[in-house]
Amino acid sequence: MKPTLVLVGRPNVGKSTLFNRLTRSREALVADVPGLTRDRHYGHGRIGPKPFLVVDTGGLDPEAQEGILAEMARQTRLAVDEADVVVFLVDARQGVTPQDHAIAEELRRRGRKTLVAVNKAEGLPLEEARTEFFELGLGEPIPISAAHGDRVAELLERALSDFPAQVEVEPPAEHPRIAVVGRPNVGKSTLVNCLLGEERLIVFDQPGTTRDSIEVAFQRDGRTYTLIDTAGLRRRSRIDEPIEKFSVVKTLQSIEAAHVVILVLDARTGIAEQDAHIAGFVLEAGRALVVAVNKWDGLQAEQREQVKREIERKLDFLNFARFHYISAKEGRGVGALMRSVDEAYASATAKLPTPKLTRLLHALAAKQPPPRSGIVRPKLRYAHQGGSNPPLIVIHGNALERLPASYRRYLENSFRREFRLQGTPLRVVLREGTNPYVTKGRR
Repeated sequence: MKPTLVLVGRPNVGKSTLFNRLTRSREALVADVPGLTRDRHYGHGRIGPKPFLVVDTGGLDPEAQEGILAEMARQTRLAVDEADVVVFLVDARQGVTPQDHAIAEELRRRGRKTLVAVNKAEGLPLEEARTEFFELGLGEPIPISAAHGDRVAELLERALSDFPAQVEVEPPAEHPRIAVVGRPNVGKSTLVNCLLGEERLIVFDQPGTTRDSIEVAFQRDGRTYTLIDTAGLRRRSRIDEPIEKFSVVKTLQSIEAAHVVILVLDARTGIAEQDAHIAGFVLEAGRALVVAVNKWDGLQAEQREQVKREIERKLDFLNFARFHYISAKEGRGVGALMRSVDEAYASATAKLPTPKLTRLLHALAAKQPPPRSGIVRPKLRYAHQGGSNPPLIVIHGNALERLPASYRRYLENSFRREFRLQGTPLRVVLREGTNPYVTKGRR
C-alpha cells in the first residue's frame, strides 16, 4: 500500500499550497462526506520510485470545544490516526506560537512519525528560519517554501525514508480482484453476503489495524475471485464514530489494489455528490468499474425513472461502465453483475497486438485525417500497448501535440469499440518522433 502523508498545522501556514505542490495539481479531490469538512483534500503524489497518498486538513486548534473549529480539529485528529507520516507545518515568518506548542503536544501523544516543516522560509538564512522551532520537541525542523518548491524534495525524502521503493507492476493476473466501495448504508455488506455467504461475514470483523486491507478469496460459478474489503463492511456495533463508516484513505487503497471496482449506489436515497467523488477516485486510479444500483426492488416506475435521470446527469463521465439495477438483499441481478465484472476484468487486462493497433491507427487516419494546424498536419506512424489495468495505448508520430482533443476522443472511442474494451478506462499517450537534425545541431 502507498504510505499516507497527512498535512497538519494552524490555519494559513501553507498546507494547501504544499498539497498542490505534492500532487502537482490544483484539482484536488474533495471528500464531501457527512461529518467531513469540505477543505479536507486527498490526492496522489510521487517522488522517484516512491508513490504516496497525501491528505490536506483544515486548521487544527486543539483548544476548540465547539463550532466549526472544533469540527475541523476532530476531523484532523481522525486523519492523523490514519497517517503513516505527519507533516506539521509552521510559519517561519511568524515564529513559534502557543498554538504550535499545543499542536506539537497533541502530535506527541498520538505517536505518529512527525516532521516539522518550516514553511515560508524563502529568502531567510536556513539556520535562522529553523532554530526557533527546535523547541517544539519533534526533531530537526526542515525549512521549506511550499510556494517556490525549495527543499520540498528533501522533506519528502525524509518523510518516506522508512518506506521501500515501489515497482509499478500489475496485480497478479491469476484471478480477478474486486473492491466493493460506496457510501455508508448503500448495501455493500448485503452484496458481500450474496457473494460470500452470511457465514463468511465474520472474516470482516477480525481485529486489525486501520491501515490494513482485508482480502478474502471466494468462488462463484467455478471461478475464483479475491474480494477486497473496504471500511464500510464492518459491523455497525464495531463503529465508534460515524465517520468511520467511510474512510477515504482506505477506499483509495482498496481501489488501487483491485482489478475491478464495484461501486454500490442506493436507489432509494438517490445519487449523492459523494457517489460522484468515489467514482472520480476509481477513474483517477484507472480501474475497471461496474456500477450496482442497489435497493431497486419496491421502487415505483416514476422513482426508477428519477434515479436513471440522476445517474445520467451526475455520473455521465462513467460511460465506459455497465450499470446494473439489483437487489442485493433478494439476490436479484447479482449474476448479471458478476458477468459484467468478468467482462471488465478481461478488458482491463487485455493484450492488444501491435500490428493490429497500428493497422487500425492507419485506417482511422485514412478515414478521418488529423486536421491541419497551420501548414502542419500531424502524422500518426504506429501504436503499441504500453500497459494494462488500465489499457494504455502509445501512439508515435510527428506534430502530435497539435492534435485537438476531439481527435484524441475519436481515436480512443475507435480503439475501445474495435477491441471491445467494456468496463475499463482507456488511456492514450502521444509520443513525438525525435528530429535527428536537432540532435546533430546540438553536437
